[in-house]
Amino acid sequence: MSGFVGFFDEDIKEKDILIKKMSDKIAHRGKQGEEYFIDDKFAAGARFSIIEPSDLDRLAYNEEKSLVIFFDGRIYNGKEIRAGLAEAGHVFSGSSDAETALHGYEQHGCEIAAKLRGAFAFVIYDKKTRELFGARDHFGVKPFYWHKNGAGFMFGSEIKSFLPHPKFKKEINKAALKMYLIFQYSALEETFFKGVFRLPPGCWFTYKNGAMEIARYFEIEYKTETKAFGEYADILEKTLKSSIELHKSGEIEVAGFLSGGVDSSFIASVAKPQKTFSVGFAADGFDESIYAKQLSDMLGLENHKKIVSADEFFEILPTVQYLCDEPYANLSGVPLYYLSQMAAAHVKAALTGEGSDEFFSGYLPFAESRFSNVYSKLPFGFRRLVGKLAKSLPNFKGRGTLVKYGQKVEDYYIGQAFIMDDDEANGILSEAYKSEMSYKDVTGPYFEKVKNCGDLIKKSYLDLFLWLPNDILLKADRMTSAHSLETRAPILDREVFALASKIPKKYLIKNKVTKWIFREVANRTIPPEWAKRKKLGFPVPFKLWLKEPKYRDMLKNMFEQDFAREFFATEKLLFMLDEHFQGKKNNGRKLYTAYSFLLWHKAYFKENI
Repeated sequence: MSGFVGFFDEDIKEKDILIKKMSDKIAHRGKQGEEYFIDDKFAAGARFSIIEPSDLDRLAYNEEKSLVIFFDGRIYNGKEIRAGLAEAGHVFSGSSDAETALHGYEQHGCEIAAKLRGAFAFVIYDKKTRELFGARDHFGVKPFYWHKNGAGFMFGSEIKSFLPHPKFKKEINKAALKMYLIFQYSALEETFFKGVFRLPPGCWFTYKNGAMEIARYFEIEYKTETKAFGEYADILEKTLKSSIELHKSGEIEVAGFLSGGVDSSFIASVAKPQKTFSVGFAADGFDESIYAKQLSDMLGLENHKKIVSADEFFEILPTVQYLCDEPYANLSGVPLYYLSQMAAAHVKAALTGEGSDEFFSGYLPFAESRFSNVYSKLPFGFRRLVGKLAKSLPNFKGRGTLVKYGQKVEDYYIGQAFIMDDDEANGILSEAYKSEMSYKDVTGPYFEKVKNCGDLIKKSYLDLFLWLPNDILLKADRMTSAHSLETRAPILDREVFALASKIPKKYLIKNKVTKWIFREVANRTIPPEWAKRKKLGFPVPFKLWLKEPKYRDMLKNMFEQDFAREFFATEKLLFMLDEHFQGKKNNGRKLYTAYSFLLWHKAYFKENI
């Protein structure tokens, strides 16, 4: 686990003091070491924890010491790349991934990013030309942020590292709030901090003489190839098992995060880690840890689990919002925090199951009913007329389906979390934060790139660019790095995706069963009941807690604070809270989204951090 931060600014005189302050903001990403580079115009620092011997140099130089790299992550094909570079004459001082990427850049230039297999973010500084080159991994496992202010430029693994810089103006990006209320995460390329941007996954950048250039090295493409189901299943099994072994390899013990679902169960069954870790809640239907314990016992693995109480959930929420840098309303962030905390007391690294749902169409909205499948094939003009008529009528069975399929997928699909629509978001926002911007303005450019593809590919494409990096992977990075724990996602691998992108749709979903081929492959290794179990993720009984006065009052007190009125029509939030408390309507997710934002704002703008 590691992280970095740096800046260009010749006006800053005591760069050594400032870069240390900035680096200290992300000390949790690496508690065992820190290294710095400083010259008259540039300063950067790297934090690291020694998980593998290859982690000793997160800041590394080339032979001439004309290039220096700051590296976060892990490269899984490093041995192959180093062998080729050594043949080309490059001399390595060690076996670090940082050195591999650095010499790779010397040899291949910008093309090195596409050659790396792993999870990474890095920056290379050329001392002679004063140029920066950097890249972020294919799917966005590792974070990368940048900010340009006049002649100044800064970059880092987390936004909070920018705060000590005297020229960083901490200001809210007003455009971000409405979209956050809809998506449950920060959905724009410009973050909640005005002028701070994410480097998109699969991209590299150069910065020289005040100019920032970003280019894409990895394009997500779907090119279906016809093979028999059994042939694809055999290839997939081999590819997945190979990736799991590769991600498990090394000189340290690698544990497993284990829920009751098929993804983590398959990984645990193949990798057979000595230890597994699970988390749940003491409420019916909200505890998958019982299944994790059962599977661990079957496999002879040592299972550790934690049951998170409501008090523990609410107690850690402000910390979770601070760690995420931006408001984050996925309830599963909290159980992942406690899961990571528990695991970090025993191991330095753990295997996780991210990527399966995005690669193999695993989310429940992808599984349509038989009627929906037939109805969706009718002419769109007919469905649109029926949908408009159904929308004008009182509720009846099937009304939702008719309304949904009276629209194009581009009109209704935004990903796995649709908290509220444009009108609802504007309805609870203050006048200063209402916006004409629509969620379609965010999703439209992505849909345009796959406009000639089917609906399933359109949904998957959007999830890979928006939901996966900005929600799932952000949560995974922040909650684990908070405890200096490294996680490895063997399914979220470029070689696995290269295969998944070729598998025909008919092998992905069958009779409302999502990721059908993946489940069939998993069924060869794990018990059938695990392979068939529906996805739950980290289910959290927040909607139940809000019916208890103690927790209802926590939200009520926050909504009644003066600063909340800057952002929200707080009387509407209070009405929704009372409506939920009385059992008239389930407003849990909407209330949690607003509450999380206020906790974030309080942490970054009301408290001295």
